[in-house]
Amino acid sequence: MAGTLAPDRAPGRRASKQVKAAVEEESLRTPALTAYLFLLPYLALFAVFVLAPVLWGIWISLHEWDFLLPGKPFVGLGNYTDLFDPSSTTSEPFLNGMKATLIFVVLSVPLLVALGLLLAVGLQGRYRGRNVFRALFFAPYVLGVAVVGLLWRYLLDPNVGVVNHFLGALGLQADYPWTTQLPWAWASLVIPTLWWTVGYNTVIFLAGLQDIPDELYEAAAIDGAGRWHQFLAVTLPGLRHVMVFVITITILASANVFGQPYIITQGQPGEETRTAIMEITELGLQQFDMGSASAMSTILTVVLLTVTALSFLLFGRRRA
Repeated sequence: MAGTLAPDRAPGRRASKQVKAAVEEESLRTPALTAYLFLLPYLALFAVFVLAPVLWGIWISLHEWDFLLPGKPFVGLGNYTDLFDPSSTTSEPFLNGMKATLIFVVLSVPLLVALGLLLAVGLQGRYRGRNVFRALFFAPYVLGVAVVGLLWRYLLDPNVGVVNHFLGALGLQADYPWTTQLPWAWASLVIPTLWWTVGYNTVIFLAGLQDIPDELYEAAAIDGAGRWHQFLAVTLPGLRHVMVFVITITILASANVFGQPYIITQGQPGEETRTAIMEITELGLQQFDMGSASAMSTILTVVLLTVTALSFLLFGRRRA
């Protein structure tokens, strides 16, 4: 009897397993489909306002493109090779702009990251008025670049600036050429940028610090670790992912600097503080050479994508 029932049960078991697998597969598909439906509006906007302009810019970079003239001949990679040809009229401005951008990134990014982290650690404690201090450090970030640029342009003016006036009142040298000579011109760009944007990095670091469990600090204190060792052994590892994010967005923002040198130093002295974005803007919108300007933009984009990938690779690697 048992031998006759066993063959009848086997197909039923297989069928129930198949039904169960189908139900599980459908249950996995439903959340995925829901997620894609929620992402669809963003993907549509991304395609229209980001992806399409990028592809259009690359297409323009392959042409001799003057939007005031009807003819736009195809030149292939000619605009790109001209940027690295010393005999070309676009090579020197482009290379100088990239050099100025690199100098600004090297000077500003470490200070923005380190000072932002230092302020976040200091503002994390529980004491009276900490919310007021947080608001004070973050407040400049809500200002526009035009406001910040004009404000610091007058503060650092070599002739009538308030900074030189107060230095003179303190008995110090009062004739610093903040906006007209090197290296002071770089200081006149980095200092306002620090004052303006370090509050954003501070807020991001504060959010990351709140996710580090207090038990880790307690365990480190029990083991005899002081504040500095707790910072190295607990705080920095706990902020690894946040650090990658802050470093990446800070590099991208500094590499796209335009308003500060355009308003504060106006590219002086000479063209030493004319950044890549300034050169791209002038070449494309004032000289109407959109093909070369688009080629500059494409190269700058590739460089920034490479730097971003390297930052994720170097700082985002999980430690053993």
